[in-house]
Amino acid sequence: MTSFESVTLEVPDPTAAEAFYEAFGLGPYVKVRASDAPTTGFRGFALSLVVSQPGNVDAFIAAALDAGATTLKPATKGFWGYGGVVRAPDGTIYKIATSNKKDTGPAARHIDQVALLLGVADVKASRRFYADRGLAVAKSFGGKYVEFDTLSSAVTLALYPRRALAKDTCVSQEGAGSHRIVIGTDAGPFTDPDGFVWEAASV
Repeated sequence: MTSFESVTLEVPDPTAAEAFYEAFGLGPYVKVRASDAPTTGFRGFALSLVVSQPGNVDAFIAAALDAGATTLKPATKGFWGYGGVVRAPDGTIYKIATSNKKDTGPAARHIDQVALLLGVADVKASRRFYADRGLAVAKSFGGKYVEFDTLSSAVTLALYPRRALAKDTCVSQEGAGSHRIVIGTDAGPFTDPDGFVWEAASV
């Protein structure tokens, strides 16, 4: 049974990246390691932080910007809730959002859920690929969205069409080269149809 264990970001400067993620509040959720693998444009994934109220969204975005992130989409209200998108200094995209439109208490940097969103060419094909490797599907909406049951991980894994994920995070879908992300698993190493690399999770 394949399980989703960890997320490792490949970054040019691990020391700077670790400092950013500690300041941002994502230290417990992501690992970093050195890499200068060539990459351009959209790297095909984003990390989503789900929080409980708009004040928490603002608190995380402010912390990210103070630590060196840049704004891709300012936090705004929508019919679905409230959220914004930032890009970390290492290039990783983060969406911070809540389904609530009003605060119910003081703002706090508390995360309810972190999700790794993979932008793929064919959601149905990628779903089959991962299901064949033992990942159980928790939610599925045809070719638009798939979420896997990753209860053993602090991070949820989900699939979106690449174009839809790029649009949602306010970037062009064009990109080439390394994804600069490695997903940890309890199974042997493999690479998925979109080039996302899985390897044995380090203890």
